[in-house]
Amino acid sequence: MTINETLIYFKSFQEKILNGEVLDFEEVGLNLFRFQSANNPVYKEYLKVRKIRPTDIKKIEEIPFLPIGFFKTHPVVSGPIRLFESYYSSSGTTGMITSKHHVWSSEFYLHHSLNLFEKEYGGIEDYHVLALLPSYLERKGSSLVSMADFLIKKSKSPHSGFYLYNHQELLDKIALLKEDSRRILLLGVTFGLLDLAESGMTIPEADNLIVMETGGMKGRRREMIREEVHDIYKMAFGVDSVHSEYGMTELMSQAYSKGEGKYTLAPTMRVFLRDVNDPFSPANRSQGGINVIDLANFHSCAFIETQDLGKVDTEGKVEILGRFDNSEIRGCNLLLN
Repeated sequence: MTINETLIYFKSFQEKILNGEVLDFEEVGLNLFRFQSANNPVYKEYLKVRKIRPTDIKKIEEIPFLPIGFFKTHPVVSGPIRLFESYYSSSGTTGMITSKHHVWSSEFYLHHSLNLFEKEYGGIEDYHVLALLPSYLERKGSSLVSMADFLIKKSKSPHSGFYLYNHQELLDKIALLKEDSRRILLLGVTFGLLDLAESGMTIPEADNLIVMETGGMKGRRREMIREEVHDIYKMAFGVDSVHSEYGMTELMSQAYSKGEGKYTLAPTMRVFLRDVNDPFSPANRSQGGINVIDLANFHSCAFIETQDLGKVDTEGKVEILGRFDNSEIRGCNLLLN
């Protein structure tokens, strides 16, 4: 494709997603596979090495998934690299090679993220957004920080904002807002929320408080099972359930859980499970490695083999069980089950 043809393709896809048009997921997924297998150099070479001919793929279940590690070593883009002026980067411990997701339009990512949040939780203007994102705020390129900043601005609340390590200021804000008609969304990385919960400080009880964790231990603490972490939150913050956001640098879409760690997928997402011992075979058990199709990755690669382990229930909700033992520590989704 020429640059102009690629731009027309991107803009058309963007418009359909942001307008919430009903998508035939299988048809769109197969069309996107054909486009990316021809126009994404990394994905094209990966299919070639695996001796897979794109013309042989007839069903969405047959589409090969690109190992997520390629985002650490190559620009994974479906078009000329000069079309991609910026990128989001993953968090990591010192010396770790981080992922880069080259972005054609950061505005698309932000508006898409807002749409997905409001689909699950209603209008953002009904919330005060308090973002507890230590370490993420201290580096550039975090998609999570960009999303949180956009939610804060769109909430149009003078009380919304970021918090680093200023826990008392955050608690004072919750106390101030606990009788407010808006709900309080406390959006935090796992280790940040745990630090606050175990700080010994008095945390105001607020019936309008939602605690939402985004994952993220970053090697700061021992690994803990999800139930253990959520029990600590429930006790400390006085909430009946803990909400969660499932997202990563390499995906443009997010999934949300309103409790029990079960995520409702975005309309642009679909999850397939693979055998933990054979990445090229579907799982023959109720759990396995998570492969994600994210149609919002139309500009990069929509077919990602993650390093997360999970299972899918009868309602199509996804539960994250942990990560493969040999995978690197990542910023998100380090809770084990």
